[in-house]
Amino acid sequence: MIKLFVGLGNPGPEYEATRHNAGFWWIDGLARQLKVPMAVEKGYWGLMGRTSVAGQSVWLLEPLTYMNASGRSVAALARFFKIAPEEILVAHDELDIAPGTVKLKKGGGHAGHNGLRDIHAQLGSADYWRLRLGVGHPGVKSEVVNWVLKKPSPDDRIAIEQCLDRSLAAVPALLQGDMVEATKLIHTAESPRPKPPRPAGV
Repeated sequence: MIKLFVGLGNPGPEYEATRHNAGFWWIDGLARQLKVPMAVEKGYWGLMGRTSVAGQSVWLLEPLTYMNASGRSVAALARFFKIAPEEILVAHDELDIAPGTVKLKKGGGHAGHNGLRDIHAQLGSADYWRLRLGVGHPGVKSEVVNWVLKKPSPDDRIAIEQCLDRSLAAVPALLQGDMVEATKLIHTAESPRPKPPRPAGV
């Protein structure tokens, strides 16, 4: 089962609504769903919440170290509570898939994502789960940094919110360790964007 849910992002109001903070958005939604209060824990360099599900402790974490040092926060908590890499899920923004699409995977490379790169290094393992929240790609590599540090368009934000809601529906399966069912729920066809209302009398 997943014992530690991590969302990646950057602290501070200037970053709050940017694409790079999609992982924070997901953890915020999870905290509301599980009714878990989040508070700053200086010993883990992050915003942390803790609850119990079926007698098992579950942690929620938003590292406040800035993206490039996310692993320091994740590794500190995981080591203290003896949480194995395969019991960790990291929600993060993903350039390689479109807004409104979300994918679950275990292990693999970091694909240049600096938050994942540091988690790899600090955990000494790539065998954790990733929830890849699509934010799209600017089309030019040199624009990637500007892209992730800007707000998505209103339509893209709606699509991302839809995929957040859809993937949060898989949390019971994640907590039970039923990763096959969780993957099936998360990889369902993306929700259609709402159609504009019809004019009266049509």
